[in-house]
Amino acid sequence: MHAIRAAVAALLLAGAAHAQTVPAGDFHQHVFSAADIALTGPASGLVTLDAGQLIALLDAAGIRKAVLLSVAYMYGSPARTVDDEYAQVRLENDWTAAQAARYPGRLIAFCSFNPLKDYALAELERCANKPGLDHGIKLHIGNSDVQLDDPAHVARLRQVFAAANAHGMAIVIHLRANIGKRRPYGAAQARIFLDQVMPAAPDVPVQVAHFAGSGPGYDDPAAQAAMGVLAAAVENHDPHAYNLWFDVASIVDSDIDPATAALLVKYIRQVGVGHVLYGTDSAQGANLRPRESWAAFRKLPLSPAEFAHIAANVPPYFPDP
Repeated sequence: MHAIRAAVAALLLAGAAHAQTVPAGDFHQHVFSAADIALTGPASGLVTLDAGQLIALLDAAGIRKAVLLSVAYMYGSPARTVDDEYAQVRLENDWTAAQAARYPGRLIAFCSFNPLKDYALAELERCANKPGLDHGIKLHIGNSDVQLDDPAHVARLRQVFAAANAHGMAIVIHLRANIGKRRPYGAAQARIFLDQVMPAAPDVPVQVAHFAGSGPGYDDPAAQAAMGVLAAAVENHDPHAYNLWFDVASIVDSDIDPATAALLVKYIRQVGVGHVLYGTDSAQGANLRPRESWAAFRKLPLSPAEFAHIAANVPPYFPDP
């Protein structure tokens, strides 16, 4: 009888601990300046969002830390023409850094740019030498229309990765190719990324955003195929995958179907819970806010111990308090 009571008590305690588990950090977040809203126009549905507003959302979720990934890459999108483009990119990166500086110890900023632009390496160098922007870079393959089937694009990515590595800057990469233009994306492109791009940054963390997808949701066979390659590479100890991390920003929504949930759990276990980072993505429009996003993520069929491990993960690029 005592053994049964002890077992029941243990289960209740485990359930209570699971219910109280919250992420140490939100490692995929964005803030939006007034200039961003003017750039994207009213049709985008974006509204200004500063660090103070984001901190309130994080506090509501019990999350202490976050990485602000600059959206300066939007100014270099080939889909738009921007006057004084590079000046606008610099301003956006500096604004994001200033937002993070309002909450030292809780927020850090990553620099961003279109890696194909002629100013890309100059901006990386500037960020590397500017306190507050020297932690890392954010690359958005889809928005920048980088095509991994184009050898010139791959060569440029290698240059950017090598420069970031030389400065000890982490890399967050939205690997999903441009959806609107139907650029090729899947297992073949993931293999190119692994074999040709990753070797250029052997010493720094490389965080693949959205589990190689884009979100919201994960109903994207191309992204699933790409992630399958990356997950297998980690599982099989491919040396090019050694420094890979993966964030789950916006890929689990409240009505995820069981098959997709099972696939995500398979990938999480392949890469190992120690290299999975919680992230929310931008707190805009229909995107889930941090508290609701974590609640949705917890619906995956993972164990309490696995959730706790993921929640506790803090990437090596985030400075100690």
